[in-house]
Amino acid sequence: MAHAEPVVEVEHLHKVFGAHPEVALELLDQGYDKEAIFDRTGLTVGVRDASFAIRRGEVFVIMGLSGSGKSTLLRLLNRLIEPTSGTVRIHGNEVTAMDAGALIELRRSEMSMVFQSFALLPHLSVLENAAFGLDIAGVDKAERRERALAALEQVGLEPYADSLPDELSGGMQQRVGLARALAVDPSLMLMDEAFSALDPLIRREMQNELLRLQEESERTVVFISHDLDEALRIGDRIAIMEGGRILQVGTPAEILNDPADDYVRSFFKGVDVGHIFRAGDLARPDQVTFRQPREGTMDKATLVRHLREYDRTYAFVLDPDGRYVDAVSLYSLERVAGRAEAPLEEAYLTLGAAKADTPLDEVLRLLSYTETPLPVVNGERRFLGAIASPTLLSTMARAR
Repeated sequence: MAHAEPVVEVEHLHKVFGAHPEVALELLDQGYDKEAIFDRTGLTVGVRDASFAIRRGEVFVIMGLSGSGKSTLLRLLNRLIEPTSGTVRIHGNEVTAMDAGALIELRRSEMSMVFQSFALLPHLSVLENAAFGLDIAGVDKAERRERALAALEQVGLEPYADSLPDELSGGMQQRVGLARALAVDPSLMLMDEAFSALDPLIRREMQNELLRLQEESERTVVFISHDLDEALRIGDRIAIMEGGRILQVGTPAEILNDPADDYVRSFFKGVDVGHIFRAGDLARPDQVTFRQPREGTMDKATLVRHLREYDRTYAFVLDPDGRYVDAVSLYSLERVAGRAEAPLEEAYLTLGAAKADTPLDEVLRLLSYTETPLPVVNGERRFLGAIASPTLLSTMARAR
């Protein structure tokens, strides 16, 4: 899960290819678009006034059609392409103001890049390829072997350490490229169409691998893609680009609910919303909850009275720290309220909870088994709210 503090901060970033780029910047200020500027000057606007921040632990997907500027934007982050104007900060350090030495050190210590082409050296073994970045950084042989082997183990390729790249399948070669990036132990990974050269089945396996690695390490990942299904599957947030501009940044659910314009709307046309929304997006916190006291017991008659006062049929029992315990109904409470010796647990409905990241298709399945609203919890089982069938059905119908 992404944390609030930003790792990457981009402000008013421009890139114009060609001599005298300031002419293009003036025309942009006057309202000319990319095509008009090229027709008038022969200058190409690669990125236009990009501003955004990427949080720690986030998979941030930049997507758009070919020529939209997404790969240019990625290379501006580590200055493989020099920006025309604007600023880039990584961990608070202004990349756009660094001298060559500081920039090289940043690339070696804080970031790695994974390309669409596997970019493996054919004469080196899998282990030597995985250790290549460490070799360039001057890490001694014993340490780089240890770190490269650990990275290969992460991607399931340690048994192939002594093989040559051409002895591996395409998916395995891309795993070597991923291991090479991981061996440096970067806080920031830049991935440019990293899986697009793979066939669909292997591509999905690599997406699974990336998600698994994220669960283990919470690196910050900037991922370039032109594939919406891929973006929806791996992205915490998505930036949609067109003509060098960032049109919208948001979670898939935010963009689907409130697209910035018709271009963004067209990107999501026909998307199965069941794969975009999660339980946490629809959980309503305005539920009746009963929190267990740290000492003593809860009075069942009082709980019945509260439910009647709120005109609710169901309530949710939480422990003293706000973690979900179970659900009760007015009927189940009334059934035990008259018996002083009966524990509250006899009124429990034994209703499980959905995690916040549960897809809507699964929420719909879970709701089909119960008449109660479905409780939703976070990773620590703290109660976030509940989803009732009418809320879910109306959301799916509106989105479609």
